[in-house]
Amino acid sequence: MNNIITFEDFTKVDLRIGTIIEVNDFPQARNPAYQLTIDFGALGIKKSSAQITTLYSKEQLLKKQIVAVVNFPKKQIAKFMSECLLLGAVDGKDVILLNPENHVKNGSPIT
Repeated sequence: MNNIITFEDFTKVDLRIGTIIEVNDFPQARNPAYQLTIDFGALGIKKSSAQITTLYSKEQLLKKQIVAVVNFPKKQIAKFMSECLLLGAVDGKDVILLNPENHVKNGSPIT
């Protein structure tokens, strides 16, 4: 284990379910990536850049539900503003996205 956090630290992280509604190539990114547009229900639409091109095609990602951190500050990546961070398990150089087993309402919190 790296750093021990308290439960209070954990509750500061806002993890939500969203559905990917648009996927575009991101040729300006340093490493191969997609630009994603994600629907978080009542929280609105957010954008994210994700280096997940080795395991996922654009067609596979469209309408896929994912888990993301939605309360990070925006981050500029090339000419793109990333507004949330998708969560995934790292397997070597690949990232396997975390997603709910069953369909969940967009914006649902992870507890």
